[in-house]
Amino acid sequence: QVQLVESGGGLVQAGGSLRLSCAASGRTFSRYAMGWFRQAPGKEREFVAAHTWSGGRISYADSVKGRFTASRDNAKNTIYLQMNSLKPEDTAVYYCATVYIGLGGAVPRQPKQYEYWGQGTQVTVSS
Repeated sequence: QVQLVESGGGLVQAGGSLRLSCAASGRTFSRYAMGWFRQAPGKEREFVAAHTWSGGRISYADSVKGRFTASRDNAKNTIYLQMNSLKPEDTAVYYCATVYIGLGGAVPRQPKQYEYWGQGTQVTVSS
C-alpha cells in the first residue's frame, strides 16, 4: 500500500523559507513520477513541481520557478520541496503525489494524472 506523508509546513513571513518533506513507502518507486501540488482556499489544486523518482526531468510552475527547488533522497525514500522567497500568494495546503509512469514515461503535471496522495501540509505566508 502506497503511503505518502508530508511534513515541514508552517507559518513564515514573506521572504522567508520552508522545506517540505514527503516520505514515501509501500512500493519501489524507481519508475514513478513524484509531484508537488498546492491548493489555496476556494481555488483548484494546482501544479507546483514534478520529477521522476530519480530526480530527473524536473519541471516547475512558472509562479515558483527560481524560488522553489525539488529534490530527493532515494536512500531515505523522501522527496523535498525547498521554498525560498516565499510570498503571501504561496499560502496553501501543499500535497505530494505519485503515479507509476514506467521506464521513460512522461512526468505528468495535472492533478488528475496522479494516483496516490499525501494528506497535505499547511503553508501560511504572512505579509
